[in-house]
Amino acid sequence: MDWIWQGFQLFHKGGFVMYVLLACSLFVVYIGAERWLYYQTADSGRSFAARFYTLIKTKQYEKAKEFSQHSKGGLADILEEAMSREDTMPINGFVEIQSGILLANLRSRLYYLNSIVTMAPLLGLLGTISGMITSFSIFNIESGQAAAITGGVGEALIATAFGLCVAILSLVIHAYFIQRLDHIITDMEMCFSALELHSADIQGR
Repeated sequence: MDWIWQGFQLFHKGGFVMYVLLACSLFVVYIGAERWLYYQTADSGRSFAARFYTLIKTKQYEKAKEFSQHSKGGLADILEEAMSREDTMPINGFVEIQSGILLANLRSRLYYLNSIVTMAPLLGLLGTISGMITSFSIFNIESGQAAAITGGVGEALIATAFGLCVAILSLVIHAYFIQRLDHIITDMEMCFSALELHSADIQGR
């Protein structure tokens, strides 16, 4: 239990900025967990896109429609509804609107991660500068407390180190979801291009 108490003391020595950075780190973890759970249900997966594309290219339209009906994710829902539409709205317009809504939901809250990547090191630097100002105060210099000054600078650097850790955590989570979002966009473009072939084939009959 001593290491917990020592860690708490070290955290407290970092100054008030440490509590702001702690709140940022908890917010990053919350966003990462919330987005991961959402992507688990909203992402149809690369295997779905490849399978759907193959079925459309081989003109197995009924199988493709049934496959999308029994698959999870936003892309599967859009494709299933697009193949079942009987109104006069062009299919391109429909998938463009629906995909825009899906992508907006997938990008939701990722901006906060990008902001924390920039903000966390700045907050850490602010805490360090504040601590160094205190360490190099006139009182310490006049008292000749060199050890106190050196120790104060070391404690002040805690805020910078913690800020960098928060920024790195946020950057890793943000990069993961951005890459996953890029894969989803690629899958959508592939499936929508195949869907155009299906629409052209149906209209040509």
